[in-house]
Amino acid sequence: MWAKYAAAVLLIFGTCSGVPRDGFGPGKQDWGFVEVRNGAHMFWWLYYTTADVDQFTDRPLLIWLQGGPGASSMYGNFEELGPLTLEGDERNHTWVRNYNVLFIDNPVGTGFSYVEDASLLTKTNAEIADDLLTFTKEFYKLNPEFKDTPLHIYAESYGGKMAPEFAYVLDKAIKNGEIDIKLESVGIVAPWVSPIDSVLSWAEFLLNMGFVDTKGYREIQAAAIETEHILNEGRYEEATWQWGRTESVIVQETLGIDFYNVLFTQDFTSTRSRLAMFAKDMKKATLDSAIRLASEDRDQMLEDLMRGPVATALQLPPESVYGSQSGSVFQSMSGDFMKPAIHIIELLLNNTSLDVMVITGQLDLIVATPGNVVWLEKVQWNGRNQYLQAPRNGIGPHGMLEGYKKSFGKLHMYWALRAGHMVPADNPVLMDYILQEHAGFP
Repeated sequence: MWAKYAAAVLLIFGTCSGVPRDGFGPGKQDWGFVEVRNGAHMFWWLYYTTADVDQFTDRPLLIWLQGGPGASSMYGNFEELGPLTLEGDERNHTWVRNYNVLFIDNPVGTGFSYVEDASLLTKTNAEIADDLLTFTKEFYKLNPEFKDTPLHIYAESYGGKMAPEFAYVLDKAIKNGEIDIKLESVGIVAPWVSPIDSVLSWAEFLLNMGFVDTKGYREIQAAAIETEHILNEGRYEEATWQWGRTESVIVQETLGIDFYNVLFTQDFTSTRSRLAMFAKDMKKATLDSAIRLASEDRDQMLEDLMRGPVATALQLPPESVYGSQSGSVFQSMSGDFMKPAIHIIELLLNNTSLDVMVITGQLDLIVATPGNVVWLEKVQWNGRNQYLQAPRNGIGPHGMLEGYKKSFGKLHMYWALRAGHMVPADNPVLMDYILQEHAGFP
């Protein structure tokens, strides 16, 4: 299937950024690298909308960031919302049908992005936000036609921790006159905003869903409470590895549940191999767990696609070997991984005019819905009481109940039914509804 789409790029890479061109897959695209710091190169891939419009800029621009940290946005591209599936089929619910979509491999070292020296990898969420701000300024220099186009930032998982701070510093830069663009909202899917609230929700969630008995509940809860204890003492990197140990207990007690969708089936062979890896090298197993978003087979399919047909079609430089630095990205961020970012949500709600959308899937374990509900009710902002008292309404754009919504002012919470961690893939009908409600069309 891929040979059908892998169009040859005749121009030398990097000579025509800012001009729609043939790339990999249907429709016009553009791509390139931004050197956000000396020796730190961030890869981006823009899909121009295929909507029937006079100008691409008649439709909003949506940014997509993945999680990990260290997971490539190419996962979101080919497994969730881009124009093609991993198998090479055209996706029915691609976001590109209605919007311009910009995928960014972030932080540097993720996916096709790369650093020339490991010391250039980010260590904090604030450093990630600063790199993304630098990237955005350069992107708009290359693509000034999008200056007056509404911009919306969407992110998933650990991206849900990165995106709010990125949106906040970008909003400040706009107000300070550093960049002239129209940022309107930030939407975070399965967001790792308050990691410990997610971890503390696991045991009860699994007990209530019937995946563990009371003994399993106690084992998981004990590991989660130890994670909280270590975190409260400020031993942040150690808390990250204890998070991994808690995951290993869940794997043991559930016989290998899928952390991203609890209804996905798992085989005993993979369970045994995962437990063996946790027993042999806890840190490596934790790292692999954080940046592995699908089965090993599908992760390998994505890597083969990126390093082969995609890299060839886009004529990417040899330095950008897809995924070769992803593990180092997580390792570098391990001291920041378990830190909460609730205060950034508060800054967005109290100091900006941006809409903030929180989207959670009912079948997600890793960032379980109960944990999201808990941290969101902790957020201190001037509409908090009204939000807490607001009704929760059903959403059914085509007559079928797809989820629920609770909102007041700029804050909007969505519960996605029949969806796990990857809501755009699991319930695209609800995701389309959310996009239309907040991004819409100018």
